[in-house]
Amino acid sequence: QLVESGGGLVQAGDSLRLSCTASGRTFNTYAMAWFRQGPGKEREFVAGIMRTVIINIGYADSVKGRFTISRDNAKNTLYLEMNSLKPEDTAVYYCAADSKRSYWTKSPANYDYWGQGTQVTVSS
Repeated sequence: QLVESGGGLVQAGDSLRLSCTASGRTFNTYAMAWFRQGPGKEREFVAGIMRTVIINIGYADSVKGRFTISRDNAKNTLYLEMNSLKPEDTAVYYCAADSKRSYWTKSPANYDYWGQGTQVTVSS
């Protein structure tokens, strides 16, 4: 029900935009987030967003100032704009949705819908 796209192989300093399109249900009131999992590493929080009366957004310190999360509720789509990419950003990126909370959290265990992931590889 969540399908990511936009990954690829880029050089350090380049940009990519990931998309996550939802189908089968409306995710407009769900907390949404991006996670990533690098080789031999645990899945980690990248960015989260919740749309209520105001938009609440949060980022991991490692991507703050370089990545931007956004959502288009009319298109049922979540985005992650990634700029100034570094080799350490190499990972499989996943979008996730939490149907139980009105706010994003950093724990993967709190999310009950996941995409299949899209590979991002940044060469030096």
